[in-house]
Amino acid sequence: MSKVIQLTKVEGKLALRSIDGVLFGIGMPLGVLLLTTMIAGSKQAGAADYTFLDSSFSSLLVVGICATAFMGIPLTICDYRDKKILKHFFVTPASPGHLIATQVVVAMITAIISAILVALVSVVFLDYRMQGSWGLLIASLCKNIKIANLVCSLVYFPMLFLSGAVIPFELFPTGMQKIAHVLPLTQGVQLLKSVSLNQPIGNPRFIIILLIVITIVGFGLAAKLFRWE
Repeated sequence: MSKVIQLTKVEGKLALRSIDGVLFGIGMPLGVLLLTTMIAGSKQAGAADYTFLDSSFSSLLVVGICATAFMGIPLTICDYRDKKILKHFFVTPASPGHLIATQVVVAMITAIISAILVALVSVVFLDYRMQGSWGLLIASLCKNIKIANLVCSLVYFPMLFLSGAVIPFELFPTGMQKIAHVLPLTQGVQLLKSVSLNQPIGNPRFIIILLIVITIVGFGLAAKLFRWE
């Protein structure tokens, strides 16, 4: 645990110097929130009895998670591998599990900051009132930063836009909604909506179990398939 804490302190400082994490993990959710509010914030979300702002709030809370999972963790680890930094870690007591756990902690902190800022801006400035680990696997499999960039973009952007995290889910045709339900991020968005809107959406218990299983499997495969170079 002490190794993870020490690594987290160092990686946290490095994360602050990286524009990618701040831009995609914190700046993008706030930008989309303000854009949604200006365009259709007070309008009804389709046939639902809540507004687009109500719908977008819970969705944007997970954008920070998605951004750090696909534009933060894999790119950081692959960049370290590309620059031979992981070879230096190889001769230290730090194991792949320590490195992966450290990146997860840093990503969680970034996502929490993003969620707090989205909630703060929504409540204070937009008058919102609440009514009610696949990235690690990509980092372990990709040989270099170029491949990681390509794979992350192919996974990140479709998941970001189809899950309802950026574009309100209610605007999608029925067929597209069925396809989007396969995505893990969609399940997370639906779970948060059921809480923030105080409405039963799907099966919350099943969604929680599914996300936990995906996290455990992803972390296990990432540690198993991790390569130092």
